[in-house]
Amino acid sequence: MVKPFNFTRLPEIFFGEGKLSLLPGLAGKFGKRIILVTGRRSFMEAASAAILLDSLNRAGISFIRIEISGEPSPDDIDSAVRMTSDDLIDSVVAIGGGSVMDAGKAISAMAGMKESVTEFLEGVGTREHPGTRLPFVAVPTTSGTGSEATSNAVITRVGRDGFKRSLRHANFVPDIALVDPVLTTSCSPGITAASGMDCFTQLTEAFLSDRSNEFTDSLAVEGIKALKDSLAKAYHHGDDIPARSGMSFAALVSGICLANAGLGVVHGFASSVGAMFDIPHGVVCGTLMAPANRIIVRELRSGKGRTEALAKYASLGKITTGDEGKTDDYYTGGFIDWMEGLSEELNLPRLSSYGIERTHLDEICRNTGQKNNPVKLGNDELIEILTERL
Repeated sequence: MVKPFNFTRLPEIFFGEGKLSLLPGLAGKFGKRIILVTGRRSFMEAASAAILLDSLNRAGISFIRIEISGEPSPDDIDSAVRMTSDDLIDSVVAIGGGSVMDAGKAISAMAGMKESVTEFLEGVGTREHPGTRLPFVAVPTTSGTGSEATSNAVITRVGRDGFKRSLRHANFVPDIALVDPVLTTSCSPGITAASGMDCFTQLTEAFLSDRSNEFTDSLAVEGIKALKDSLAKAYHHGDDIPARSGMSFAALVSGICLANAGLGVVHGFASSVGAMFDIPHGVVCGTLMAPANRIIVRELRSGKGRTEALAKYASLGKITTGDEGKTDDYYTGGFIDWMEGLSEELNLPRLSSYGIERTHLDEICRNTGQKNNPVKLGNDELIEILTERL
């Protein structure tokens, strides 16, 4: 019997090599004046940026450009909204990685509002956003967060009183997701690795989530297959378009899966660690995936949690090992081994590289959520995961 499920709406999706050329026409449907949100350097230094800006000018589209460097803070969003408050804006277009798309999504949502975005953040603010926003077009230049297909924007304040929280509403799903794999070829190996492991974490945790269903499972499996075939190739050969296309597809699917099935403890770590330290989200996810899942499997095998998740681990092992006729234990172990090998191949940094020490671990664990995880881990298990990657 198929489990009952709800599914959020999707953006209108344009996927494939060369699709960036459609942007002036797509954005122009909403009007001729846009806020263009980009990173400080990445896309704007690429050859495609000059071509795009010229095509926007030729289409009669004017824009106010907002630069985002790193994960967007409340001040970034509030400042951008103030800068554009006196202009008649028709839409917001964000071209960049997950942080840029989150910023664009938040600017779209806060346009015309007097309050700070902090007042509407989950777990921080006390107000519910009404869901009003400007039309929003998301154009990813990395293959990671899948923010082009989600209804939330992650806003971060780093420090002892920091937070990493979502601005969320069903209406915040972008109107258009324009996914052109060519835009990701300029990503460095480090960014390719971190964003790719973020994508992998989202696919895997959504697949194992207690909110998963046949619909999200089918998407997650196809995403994981694409990632298995593509991530290492894209890491070693950045101009490999088929590999970049596979990763762009996996990232898009991962966003759809997380929006509809939720995530687990590794993303819980990414939130708590990211609130305290200036560390890329994907690095936290990637460096903790193998130890976290090894310990989750150990706890499931001891009879804790949703033990039916072990069958799902075995199905992932069938994908990653490619072997036939083996036992479930073999496949589960093979999946963990594959993750460990991938982490080594991608040269993912340890947590200590970002100033994290043993004295920080208890506070990190206190603030780590485990919603939708297949088993509730105790503090000792959480410490064990972090310690392995210090």
